[in-house]
Amino acid sequence: MECGPVLPDSLVLEIFLRLPHDAVLRAGLTCRQWLAVSRDEFLWRELFYSYYRIPRSVPRHPSAVSWYREFKRLFDCIPCVEVQTLREHSDQVLHLAFSHRGHRFSSCSKDCTVKLWDTERTDGNISLVHSSSMRQFNWGYTQFSQFNADDSLLLVSGVYLGPHHSSSGEIAVISLENYTLLSRVRNKPYDVFGCWLNETHLISGNLHWIGNMTSCSVLWLNKAFQDIESENVNVVKRLFKIQNINASTIRTVMVAHCRRHDNPDLLLDYEAQSQARRQKEERHHQPLLFDLGTSGSEEEEEDEWQREAKSHNFASTRFPQPTISSLEHVINSRKNVASRELEIETQVAQMMGRAHTKAPDSSLIESSEPGEGEDKTYLLFTTGSLTYSPHQIGIKRIKPDQMTTSGPVLGEERSSDEFFDSLDHVIDIHGHIIGMGLSPDHRYLYVNSRAWPAGCVISDPMSPPPIAEEIDLHVIDLKSLREERRSLRAHRAFTPNDECFFIFLDVSRDFVASGAEDKHGYIWDRHYNICLARLAHDDVVNSVAFSPTDQELLLSASDDSTIKVWRSPRMVRLAQANPRPTRHRSLLPSWLNRNKNSASAGSVNGKP
Repeated sequence: MECGPVLPDSLVLEIFLRLPHDAVLRAGLTCRQWLAVSRDEFLWRELFYSYYRIPRSVPRHPSAVSWYREFKRLFDCIPCVEVQTLREHSDQVLHLAFSHRGHRFSSCSKDCTVKLWDTERTDGNISLVHSSSMRQFNWGYTQFSQFNADDSLLLVSGVYLGPHHSSSGEIAVISLENYTLLSRVRNKPYDVFGCWLNETHLISGNLHWIGNMTSCSVLWLNKAFQDIESENVNVVKRLFKIQNINASTIRTVMVAHCRRHDNPDLLLDYEAQSQARRQKEERHHQPLLFDLGTSGSEEEEEDEWQREAKSHNFASTRFPQPTISSLEHVINSRKNVASRELEIETQVAQMMGRAHTKAPDSSLIESSEPGEGEDKTYLLFTTGSLTYSPHQIGIKRIKPDQMTTSGPVLGEERSSDEFFDSLDHVIDIHGHIIGMGLSPDHRYLYVNSRAWPAGCVISDPMSPPPIAEEIDLHVIDLKSLREERRSLRAHRAFTPNDECFFIFLDVSRDFVASGAEDKHGYIWDRHYNICLARLAHDDVVNSVAFSPTDQELLLSASDDSTIKVWRSPRMVRLAQANPRPTRHRSLLPSWLNRNKNSASAGSVNGKP
């Protein structure tokens, strides 16, 4: 209908600027003039910055076509509507992982099963298709899973219950064609988790103690197709040997396949953005900052480690049984050892490391012109140097000849005195790391951590600083190796250092999500660094996972033994609509009624 006396557009705009966005949308339905004003770009820019509380120095997303559509994207395309709750697990659900095609996902739980789920049912619901119990292999529980690149195999990591009431880890490979178990691989400590390097090879860990607080982590490359009855037929190869001091160990390994990143999917540092454009115009290219060193390993047995350690004044140290976990070993070994002796051990271990670590190979530091160069594969893992709490991210390049177990044994080029491999780069987070996740293109690494107090000094490796309840979500650019802008923050955790557990996060094209101990999952926008939604559970949220083919579908797993399925208001609306194509204009009233559909989702943008 048409209005009576027509107000000037400028006056209508001035009125709309003082209204909330939903009132503006309703007012736009009144007449053609108000509809035109309600789509004004200046109006929606002001509404965008005020509603989402974004600093005005932050530009609009480069791919956004209008402020109105960008507002609607953040409001309407966030997977924050609970549409299904899966209750097939009987205990805490610890981890979720999607297949690369998005048609299946897996879940791991304290009930010691790994379950596979179908996401492509015609009715839109998710259903269970397979469940495997690992108790027959003496596992305590399953904790992590990952599909290989062609979705034909599933890696499942769990805690293996050994003798003496202590725990090590194990990795199983399951065929997704007939759900048969193809191989099992030892994994120590269990929170290395393990990961795929390529379609047919996976990475596991082992740990050798050479002192009360000094150890060596060995990372192994394993072929997935192995005889599960005999270790003699396992096809394995050592990748790296890395020295650990001050009770630290390597944990949480993952592989990043880094391309040249000529077209980054995320621009976080807005001050550097314009400078980058100028540099591109000048065709100036900054090389990667990785200090790449050689890698490889020899085939000495553990007793050779011990003999070498004893020759460097470790003769009085004792070597634990393989079944004793790392932290338990350190606590037990410290009981009868004076603190001064431990300090001396650390100093000697550092000297031993300097003398017996293979030096970096400067020939691997490559520079290239824009558009040139090769893709690189990096192994990322948590580690430390000051205390047993994981507070550093280690980076090691994996060369092409190391990506298969066939061929000559790695490390033959090293001298007999070079026991350890050097790290190519280390990033200190200054806090306890409790989660990591890669962006879809592997350009950015997102890290959950609980910060230490500023300026703290660690005098005892077994007494790390107190950690904050707030979880910081750091964003690290794997091209420049620097943290981008400020950390994301909204989620919380409460357990102390010695009880911290991993909280898995996931990254999609536009969003990043994480669990938390405060009984919620959280979703942030990657470009604007703002929290968009809180996803409610009845207990700790351990893991979240975006569908790789549809970022408007998200899963969350909790200690409440459930998996919740979340979809965006837009997708819920489309699923409820008639099969015939929906006209764009008919979406407006449904968008206005979004809160009716998302009441179970908690709050959006931190608002109730």
